[in-house]
Amino acid sequence: MTLDLENINVILATDCGSTTTKAILIEKVDGEYRQTYRGEAPTTVEKPFANVTIGVTNSVTEIAELADRKLTNDDGTIKQPAADGDGCDLYISTSSAGGGLQMMVAGVIAEMTAASAKRAALGAGAIVMDVISSNDKRRPHEQIQRIRELRPDMILISGGTDGGTTEKVVQLAELIAPAKPQPRFGSEYEMPIIFAGNKMAADEVEATLQEDWIDLAIVENLRPKLEQENLGPARDKIHDVFLEHVMAHAPGYDMLMDWAGAPIMPTPGAVGDILQTIAKKENINVVGVDIGGATTDVFSVFDETFNRTVSANLGMSYSISNVCAEATMPNVLRWVHFDMDERQLRNRVKNKMIRPTTIPQSLESLIFEQAVAREALRLAYKQHKEFATTLKGVQQQRTVGDTFSQQTAGNTIVNNMTLNLLVASGGVLSHAPSMNQTAMMLVDAFEPEGCTNLAKDSIFMMPHLGVLSAVHPEAAAQVFERDCLVYLGTCIAAKGIGKLGKPCFSWTLSGDVHASGDCAFGDIELIELGPEQTATILCEPVRGFDLGAGNGKKITHEVRGGTVGIIIDGRGRPLGLPEERQNCQQTIAQWVENMALYKETEQAVVTA
Repeated sequence: MTLDLENINVILATDCGSTTTKAILIEKVDGEYRQTYRGEAPTTVEKPFANVTIGVTNSVTEIAELADRKLTNDDGTIKQPAADGDGCDLYISTSSAGGGLQMMVAGVIAEMTAASAKRAALGAGAIVMDVISSNDKRRPHEQIQRIRELRPDMILISGGTDGGTTEKVVQLAELIAPAKPQPRFGSEYEMPIIFAGNKMAADEVEATLQEDWIDLAIVENLRPKLEQENLGPARDKIHDVFLEHVMAHAPGYDMLMDWAGAPIMPTPGAVGDILQTIAKKENINVVGVDIGGATTDVFSVFDETFNRTVSANLGMSYSISNVCAEATMPNVLRWVHFDMDERQLRNRVKNKMIRPTTIPQSLESLIFEQAVAREALRLAYKQHKEFATTLKGVQQQRTVGDTFSQQTAGNTIVNNMTLNLLVASGGVLSHAPSMNQTAMMLVDAFEPEGCTNLAKDSIFMMPHLGVLSAVHPEAAAQVFERDCLVYLGTCIAAKGIGKLGKPCFSWTLSGDVHASGDCAFGDIELIELGPEQTATILCEPVRGFDLGAGNGKKITHEVRGGTVGIIIDGRGRPLGLPEERQNCQQTIAQWVENMALYKETEQAVVTA
């Protein structure tokens, strides 16, 4: 289908989530694309409705009422194209309904080809249920039983460099055939299997998987050479198979695909696409996070390399108990500046699991929930950095001086000092009573270094814009910049450790705001700089501290303001807190006061 981009003035986009279907309307206003109206309704992919289009129509109807614009025909289908003030020129959609795209991946070596396969699946927007490899210490019958139990939507097989040995990768295929995993959707469903391994093994793999219940697709090798990763063909095939098999058998999706003017994408894959589009357009490094009730997704683009991870047990409702267990309660409570009864807190955690949609009704509950969020985000980011690495198994070229520290590759490519933009989404971040709270949760958990812009997704429209970027990049970029992101401000943070109260760096702001000051180690302060304001900051770190130019070297940086302003962070990196409980409380209390974290919330509680 060829789209006439010049004549697309009204765009309707939906995201079919696991619980809620969210719709947005994008219109061309004075020559620029702007998001104008939003609607939502419960997702209807499960019984008793078992038809995703009902939820879509309901969310679109809400927009139609708000915009006074008829967007559906009498039979419930989307009215296309736009005419006489009704309908839309383009309808697009993403989906994670029904649990999203669930995959199993297999590779010969867990740290190498299996890791590449996992990166490809995650980058395509899948949830990776398990990773099977020749060296994962499970016996063949245990691996077969695992494949049978999980019932993945599709399986990705990789292994071996082109021209190398074929034995091990063929053995992986031989595990799948006897497992005969049953599909989640559709009785006549053929199990899609994608082979992206050694091309010399393709014929043997095809012969092994010649079953009437298998639909095998062969694509280019994920690791054609040890030092090379080629994820694109596998990712593209995953998207194609997602549409052809998974979505085609899910309730109502055949109708939705007929309505859509572009392929339906998995929600996380679409978020990744918009972040990659923006990173490329602006030539910046980006980290995005989406913290939900059950999982936390982290996305990163560094030097045009994209990575995504899913922390399946780190969330704010269904998985909140896992967060507290993994982080430990003392680590959660170090972010709280007053005494809390641990027994009551554990009851609160269990209640949140039972009633996942509840929101904090007191200041104490809010502070505790945000403390848990800091730990969930910190752990998710740690996992992301461990996954987003250079290729393992590749020997690095080093100088003679490095001879005795020779290591294989596998170092993280995530560099907080070169991070330009940190984007937040998810209930606890997006819907915090104060944006100062959102900004502080991001800074505490991710510990950005140097100069980093902070922003949040206003109404979680990144999925909509991700699928739009595939067909109309200009429209997606305009809406992302003007309506999607709410800029919180800029964080200026020095890397290094010093003595409390001793000088860390001096700073001078010039431009829309003129100010200067000295930042002591351990301090954090807030400088007002509005959303439409910009300034130039000159920072001179003392010896032992780095702001991006090197140890003790001054920097000059253009900074943009936001709803929070400029955060001058002299607490050092890595961020440390006093071990003694009372000292820790006093430290946190000072940061809370300096950042005015709960001033508005306290007033609201008193008023109520």
